Amino acid sequence: MSNVEAAPQEVVCAEGPAAVELVEPRDVPLGGPRAMTVRRTLPRRKRSLIGAWCFVDHYGPDRVSATGGMQVPGHPHTGLQTVSWLFEGEIEHRDTTGAHAAVRPGELNLMTAGSGIAHSEFSTPGTDVLHGAQLWLALPRAHRQAAPAFEHYAPPQTGTRGAQLRVFLGSLGSETSPVATFSPLLGAEIVLDPGARLRLPVEESFEHGVLVDTGSVDVGGVTAGAGRLAYLPPGRSSVEAHADTSAGARLLLLGGEPLNERIVMWWNFIGSDHDEIAAYRRQWQDERSDPSRRDRRFGDFPEAWTATLPAPELPNARLIPRE
Repeated sequence: MSNVEAAPQEVVCAEGPAAVELVEPRDVPLGGPRAMTVRRTLPRRKRSLIGAWCFVDHYGPDRVSATGGMQVPGHPHTGLQTVSWLFEGEIEHRDTTGAHAAVRPGELNLMTAGSGIAHSEFSTPGTDVLHGAQLWLALPRAHRQAAPAFEHYAPPQTGTRGAQLRVFLGSLGSETSPVATFSPLLGAEIVLDPGARLRLPVEESFEHGVLVDTGSVDVGGVTAGAGRLAYLPPGRSSVEAHADTSAGARLLLLGGEPLNERIVMWWNFIGSDHDEIAAYRRQWQDERSDPSRRDRRFGDFPEAWTATLPAPELPNARLIPRE
């Protein structure tokens, strides 16, 4: 997914205060008069990172016939990984590594941008309702120039005391994802029965976020409704979730060791400073204007592409770290 805001904010990510927080989403239209709107909880001024998780969009259930669904032409990324997770519907993915894949409910699609990649995402013609989450992971400085790659994994569903789990990154309970990551991480979908109480052992060194998809959940004394994100600081050996008694709940549990690095995130790029971001933007614009050039940071465009997204204008001032 692209961040298609006309004036994307520069975001410098660093550790936030060690306290339980409820992060409210802000609505962001994905472009056009019939735009599909996403609810964004990361990054926010109050909280920029949860481990290496640096971008959290939650969308749907969205009636594709009313909004047009997801229509995101080719666009670039650097210094991050995209994690696509659907609850309903289907999305067609193409990227400049040559990958052409379908994003389906309960299946992980992980794209590593590293030194540079471009991809497109379109909801498929047979999709009536689109519902899911688009997440980004910041690559640590040592791996920010990793080779672009794409990986797919369909985690098994396991059950425990009123809950069903799918672990797509890291380890939770007895389940471990085989997908390699560049920093210690956790990503899992959890479905709770009405009134169910769940206590899961987690890594104490991790900070965690609970993104509620449906229903309402009490997490560590904080009640989070659909679209909200509950943040839990490091130092907890377990995460407890209690679903509302009138309905079940579905949530994503995200976690990781604090990144302990300052990163600048602007539009679809992660870099270290203004000059690096400006260079990525310039290279993308050059490659859009001349697809035949050989020195291509973002790879060869798929033949199926008929359009690519232009980069927004940089702000008048230099991108500088902000607290």
